[in-house]
Amino acid sequence: MTVPAPPRDASPPGQPKKAAAAAWIGSALEYYDFFIYGSAAALIFPEIFFDDSDPATATLLSLATFGVAYAARPIGALFLGHIGDRLGRKKIMVFTLMLMGLSTFLIGCLPTRAQVGSLAPVLLVLCRVLQGISAAGEQASANSMTLEHAPPDRRGFFTSFTLSGTQGGQLLATLVFIPIAALPEEQLLSWGWRVPFWLSVAVAVVGWVIRRRLDETPAFEQQTVGEGVVKLPLMVLLREHRADVLRVVAGALIASVSTVFTVWALAYATSDTVGMSRSSMLWVGALANVVALAAIPLWAALSDRVGRRPVYLIGAVGSAVTMFLYLWAISTGGYALTLLLGIIAFGVVYSAANGVWPSFYGEMFPTRVRLSGVAIGTQIGFAVAGFAVTFAARIAGPDGDDWMAVALFTAALCVPPVIAAITARETHRVPTERLGERAVGESAARPAQVTV
Repeated sequence: MTVPAPPRDASPPGQPKKAAAAAWIGSALEYYDFFIYGSAAALIFPEIFFDDSDPATATLLSLATFGVAYAARPIGALFLGHIGDRLGRKKIMVFTLMLMGLSTFLIGCLPTRAQVGSLAPVLLVLCRVLQGISAAGEQASANSMTLEHAPPDRRGFFTSFTLSGTQGGQLLATLVFIPIAALPEEQLLSWGWRVPFWLSVAVAVVGWVIRRRLDETPAFEQQTVGEGVVKLPLMVLLREHRADVLRVVAGALIASVSTVFTVWALAYATSDTVGMSRSSMLWVGALANVVALAAIPLWAALSDRVGRRPVYLIGAVGSAVTMFLYLWAISTGGYALTLLLGIIAFGVVYSAANGVWPSFYGEMFPTRVRLSGVAIGTQIGFAVAGFAVTFAARIAGPDGDDWMAVALFTAALCVPPVIAAITARETHRVPTERLGERAVGESAARPAQVTV
């Protein structure tokens, strides 16, 4: 027999802001690591972790370790989503932050191939797997925490801080890596590359101080004392919310816009075909991220007024169009035009979808399976998006300059997110405790398998 749920209490004063700050710092750490590791994998790790007698193979193997984290993410999502829906959002948020900080710090402590031979890349891959597992639960737990603490009419705004944290993490990593990369090569390869990884501890400590003071969300506490937490969240998710999981998987493909913008477009612009300098193109990304820091919460706040779907669709459809304009601008070799369209495409338009998806996806699910639904759906979609750059490089032709093919490919990857948004329910005015009910129709009133 289901125990009647007590009325939903509002979060204590200050908790929504604390939850948003905790989400921001966790995302900042995750993407600080993302940027630092990607840079090191391309520029440094081939020489110190792999056999540098064959530079091309060493670089390929080094970059492959970057993709290992994407393969680990869906597995981490299954495990951490289950635990988060059983034990609470706060526990997962603290765990993922500590795991990310520890694994990133350990990378900075690893012995090189010259010191321990083939054991060095094995240890590197192991640390990368731990980072992937951590990342799988980080955003989903932070999204659930902020969404469930937020005032019902401002869920979009507060939940968007998870994504603005990603932009902050990239900027922080850029500021740290610039002086490190300027070191003499001998110092860079001996100890300099380790410093950015060690500094992750500082970010993790700040995040831990914030997160340990958070209260568990009222929605989860109500679920616990009401009908109880589900024994097997994954089973309930797949039985009652399959369509929304597929929507989140499809929607998460929008992240391909980010990977093509930050990786393939950068490589194309600095190739011999176009000839722009690395530093000038890095400034395009940096300034676009600065604009995104402001645009993301503004788009999210707009979604609190007009709805999630219209704002998300602006981002998805707009990104498909502006990617053509941005890559065309690069092909002309005109830096001013490239800078302007880069800021518009990534800083403004893409931020519409990027700022809204944390609330949009989270509101598709009820409290009892929210963390699992968001974690599993996004991480499967992100894993596909993570390899978009590989496909883009192949379809760009032998000279890597077929930007039109890459733009068409990226636009095609925006179609599933558009379909997902059009077929999704509008949820911005649904009370937090009633989110996800319509996903199971009349069976929503039937209690799921719960603990007693």
